[in-house]
Amino acid sequence: MPTPTPNQERTAMLSGDYNSAEYSAEYKLLYLQGLVADKAYEAITEFLEKQSEYEIANLLESFPTQNRLLIWAQVPEHIKGEVLAELDVDTRQPLMENISSQEISLFTQDLDAQDISEILDTVTESVRTSVMATLDEETRVQVNKLDTYADWEVGSYMDPDIIQIRDDIYLADVQEWLRENDDLLDDESQELLVVDQSQQLLGLLSLVDLIKHKQNTLVSELIDTAITINDRLDIQDAAAIFRSEDIRFAPVINSHGELVGQLNGEDIMEIIQDDVDSTMKNLAGVSQDEELFAPILTSAKSRSVWLGINLCTALLAAAVIGQFEEVLAQVVALAILMPVVASMGGIAGSQTLTVVIRGMAMGQIGGSNRVWLLNKELWVGAINGIIWAIIMAFIAQLWFHDIKISAVIGFAIAINMTAANVSGISIPLMLKRMNIDPALSASVILTTVTDIVGFMSFLGLASVLIL
Repeated sequence: MPTPTPNQERTAMLSGDYNSAEYSAEYKLLYLQGLVADKAYEAITEFLEKQSEYEIANLLESFPTQNRLLIWAQVPEHIKGEVLAELDVDTRQPLMENISSQEISLFTQDLDAQDISEILDTVTESVRTSVMATLDEETRVQVNKLDTYADWEVGSYMDPDIIQIRDDIYLADVQEWLRENDDLLDDESQELLVVDQSQQLLGLLSLVDLIKHKQNTLVSELIDTAITINDRLDIQDAAAIFRSEDIRFAPVINSHGELVGQLNGEDIMEIIQDDVDSTMKNLAGVSQDEELFAPILTSAKSRSVWLGINLCTALLAAAVIGQFEEVLAQVVALAILMPVVASMGGIAGSQTLTVVIRGMAMGQIGGSNRVWLLNKELWVGAINGIIWAIIMAFIAQLWFHDIKISAVIGFAIAINMTAANVSGISIPLMLKRMNIDPALSASVILTTVTDIVGFMSFLGLASVLIL
């Protein structure tokens, strides 16, 4: 089906003919905004019934808190549990404040252990106990297992409900079992996990082998090697393994080699997206917990810390400038050109910093390649510094007709851009060695370095060459 044009989307928006898969998220948001403004409750319910839990969650996160409550009241009951599991914690929390344990039990009765654990993370202990008592024994055990892991461990993200078979049975038995339980496999399943009598993971049995080999063949004869993930491994390291090995899922084992769950590609994609969001916020000096529609005071508070730190660094740079008050007072042109030096160094350093932090997140920087990268950035900074120094010196000469001022701005830009590139890689490496998240504070430190080096080189050279 061809993608609808904006005009078609507007027509559908007005008519209410909104197929879940056809129209863009933005136009769905605009349509729902119109319904909320009109308080058209029945129309909101009708619209939401056509959306998936992922789309409803995204729409809820696109409204301020007050409107979220209105929309949430119109979400169909049969999908509220799935929607809650897809929401960010900060969005989910207010929605659940007035939900009773009985309602939560109804929402979670058809959910898997992963989703239930996610939802119960935002309720009180008494509500949690009440809801847990309504779960069947198998699900309750799985939820409790997930809750034993720290937030950063693979175990807290794995699916404990896995399809496993023994190695000492025949293919005919496996096929018969799958036919009797036709809901076990989904459209993406291609392998079965094989264990021995003591739950030790032995490997994988592909569905292709299950079909093409003779039915009296033992499973143990067809086992393929599996790439496994330890349940206590950092989830970021697990994501790096998924990327490097190009796998869709991985069996999760404990320290004894026992199969305890399965880590799926979709969970890894969510982790990667969360990591990207976190890195973007940290680079901008915004709290990881701040969401787009957070209350005004919450957002102001979360940002004020880094604004304060930035003010301190700016005052430090100002103090450096203050040391050259005499030269600035005599040569007005220096005050005009001074921001250019800091700006060129800042952008050069930010380019390097962005590439390096991404490389760290992808697990691509470590060992001997750090020295190679440091040398590379030194030369990149020097080459770009010389090129733009010449260009800026030429512009300054046309502007002020003073060869000394042109020389000062040119040399200062070359020095600052070289230092900025080196700082762009050395600062995050240093912070990582100190167990500090580079994305959280590297940009502030880099700005301070480029400002101080830029002003020192520019005004210092001016003191020597002009006064």
